[in-house]
Amino acid sequence: MSRYRPPKINSAPYITADGAKSLRSELYDLWKIERPKVTQVVHEAAKNGDRSENGDYIYGKRRLREIDRRVRYLTKRIEAATVVEKPPSDPSRVFFAAFVTLENLAGEKFEYRLVGADEIDPQKNWISIDSPIARVLMGKKINDVVKTDTPAGTRELTILNIRYKQ
Repeated sequence: MSRYRPPKINSAPYITADGAKSLRSELYDLWKIERPKVTQVVHEAAKNGDRSENGDYIYGKRRLREIDRRVRYLTKRIEAATVVEKPPSDPSRVFFAAFVTLENLAGEKFEYRLVGADEIDPQKNWISIDSPIARVLMGKKINDVVKTDTPAGTRELTILNIRYKQ
């Protein structure tokens, strides 16, 4: 008997214009550049005879499966995504693609950008629109105080600034 896994919650279908461009670029690179090269390697390795002990053949087939899996994912994701190109009609509130400057009770300031699930980048402080902090921030405006539960406890954050990329 297998272990029970609760159904996966689908991520929001939103993506920024730059994120959509990045996904399309990755899809193109995989399909038009990398896959033909790997296919050629597999073809050449298959000519060498016994495939059961042929590392190039085995690795190449595995890499082709990985590429095909990623291509299927990217194709479905691009088709289902809603590209958000313009800032919202009310830029004084927090919505998708906003850069939000926050301050905690200790006076530390930091900035997050609310992006789609495919654009998350911890190095840049780009967080998912589906994250707990992002959900709490949605629709709020400057000087609003929000509370969010984290593993370290409840955090109280004040919104200092909201901006959108032009």
